Amino acid sequence: MSMPRPTLVVGAGQAGLELVTALRDLGDTEPIVLVGEEPVPPYDRPPLSKGYLAGTQRLSDIVFHPEPWFAEQDIELVLGDPVARIERDGDRGSATTASGRVIEFGRLALATGSANRRLALPGADLDAVLDLRSVADADRLGAVLDGLATGGRLVVIGGGFIGLEVAADARAKGVDVTVVEAAERLLGRVVSPQLSEFYLAAHRRRGTEVLLRSTATRIVADGVGVGAVELADGRVVEASAVLVAVGAVARTELAEQLGLQVDGGIVVDEHALASDGMTVAVGDCTSVPNPYTRGTPGRLRLESTQHASDHARTAASTLVGSGAAYTSVPWFWSDQGELQLQISGLYADVDRTVVRGDPETERFTLLHYRDGLLVAAECVGTRQDHIAVKRGLEKGMTIDPDAAADPGVPLKRLLTPAP
Repeated sequence: MSMPRPTLVVGAGQAGLELVTALRDLGDTEPIVLVGEEPVPPYDRPPLSKGYLAGTQRLSDIVFHPEPWFAEQDIELVLGDPVARIERDGDRGSATTASGRVIEFGRLALATGSANRRLALPGADLDAVLDLRSVADADRLGAVLDGLATGGRLVVIGGGFIGLEVAADARAKGVDVTVVEAAERLLGRVVSPQLSEFYLAAHRRRGTEVLLRSTATRIVADGVGVGAVELADGRVVEASAVLVAVGAVARTELAEQLGLQVDGGIVVDEHALASDGMTVAVGDCTSVPNPYTRGTPGRLRLESTQHASDHARTAASTLVGSGAAYTSVPWFWSDQGELQLQISGLYADVDRTVVRGDPETERFTLLHYRDGLLVAAECVGTRQDHIAVKRGLEKGMTIDPDAAADPGVPLKRLLTPAP
């Protein structure tokens, strides 16, 4: 009797780990091979731009499980040897890793994640031009920031979450920081205009120079390192190091090898099934039908640990045949220094915003409505508001906007069933 072919999970990030964990939780006993590109076991990636970079967390604090745990779960963990090629013929296939190892499989899951978007600028290949995606990147960036603390300037190209989190960490270490953002506001793709204005003022209060509507066109060398960043309007910003943080793109190369449909990400249905009807794909490498019933119709690519975890559990249920659909309420968080932001729902097509608390105190909540229905909340330092809204949205509830502005009334008391 031939041995069963294992389930191959390509990608050992949050989504890949959650998928293999969920398979075991669901009672699946088939052998599993989990293949990761990095030489360390799966770890929590968000702290790389927060506690790990700040030095308050070590690698052992962010690794989900030590390697013996995987053996106990009958999961073969392959580290530092990424899958380079996949071939599939019906319900079986084989993958070849970078080292030439061939892994036969029965079921296939792609959890290939994202890659940082690159800037095609003169000077972008200089040694002191950095990005942040892996533990190795964070170690290198941390060493550079420690060196700049005695003198020097970090220029951050990109005013998104990663750029602003690193900017806050750098300022806390005494580093001079300039953030260069091409758009007209910070975090413009993911938060409301009101919250963008708050974070602009908050970072400037803390000594960070923020340049909006500013496009970097060249990184100028100073010897072998970086000396400045030139902008499209002719300005020159002094720089000792540059962090490029201009977003990420889905890693779809293996999906394209397999002939799967790709549109900004691996196209999957509500059960995490790719276009061949056999392969599952999970996490931020995917383009998913909007799972949020109060969102706008269409597809989107979500980048968050919550999405990775929830989507992976959906994919695991698909692989074992239970067929649960992905319907999670999205939520996100960002620590920028001592400012903690928590977001529930999706900000889109909003027609009313209720401000709860005073932004000047750096503790407030923005409640966003469409046609009288609560669709999202942005909470800065108001954890209880976030918990109430998140749980309420998950249960299909709403909050009367006229009653919500008083911060003295807990939001959990105001939750009512949505019409």
